[in-house]
Amino acid sequence: YLKCHYLAAFTVAILNNQPMGFYSSSTLIKDAQRHGLRFKPVDITRSDWPCTIEEHEGKKWVRLGLNYVRGMRREAAELIVHERALQPFHSIQNLTRRVPVLRKDELRKLSQIGALNFIEQESRMHRRDALWEAERAMRKVGPLFESMGQVNEPSPLAPMSDDERLRADVRGTGVTIGKHPIAYHRERLNDLGVTPANRLYALRNGSHVRIAGCVICRQRPGTAKGLLFMSIEDETGISNAVVMPDLFDECRLTILGNNYLFIEGMVQNMEGAISIKANRVSSLQVAEVALPSHDFH
Repeated sequence: YLKCHYLAAFTVAILNNQPMGFYSSSTLIKDAQRHGLRFKPVDITRSDWPCTIEEHEGKKWVRLGLNYVRGMRREAAELIVHERALQPFHSIQNLTRRVPVLRKDELRKLSQIGALNFIEQESRMHRRDALWEAERAMRKVGPLFESMGQVNEPSPLAPMSDDERLRADVRGTGVTIGKHPIAYHRERLNDLGVTPANRLYALRNGSHVRIAGCVICRQRPGTAKGLLFMSIEDETGISNAVVMPDLFDECRLTILGNNYLFIEGMVQNMEGAISIKANRVSSLQVAEVALPSHDFH
């Protein structure tokens, strides 16, 4: 009921109480996005410690909190929020001066995930601009140069590519609110005859099918006689695959050693409950980073 009628509040509550349940934060975010909920990134000028709800044009959005920045201490985050309430930050140098407890690794991480992009409202920075400014702000200067103020020289660094931003998001926060990694490769997968997760329901029982995506779950219950159950996520949803014991033994290294998999098999459509009985499993090279997988719990 809460998910159907209060999706934003439900999602924020779940995200702020991780780790819990079966699915990772990343999978919960992607599911909420597929149900129409929109997200805003971590932003030093807006984010609180927990994730929060914001309203834009009459619609509710979820703002990721500073609690999702890996390595970020709550003490530093709460001081940022406190200082921001007194007066907005007008530069990265101003941030480091007013929040002296902020460590170098925390400032670098904030730069890499784009959390400092909006700190200078007049000229929005990209992530490498922010990283350049952060490195300069972290250098201590003597009393002779303190009065000179900030040197406004543009950074010589090129903006991150889509793939680089994806890597920075996943490594820095464990989630991405942008495109699913598989979405960048949909045209290639279409050429390979891969069926997206949201179209499996239309296939007949016994049909041959190809699926591909990021592994978000591997389960091999002791009562399942050696069967392996996997959940594979793409940008359209989640598909379930069943791997028989002999195929698991044959492809063990591939199945356990790769975050992205390409699976061929037979559709098992039992009154709308769809799974794929795998007869071939191979690795799928699509991205250097992967969303978290819930394995053997």
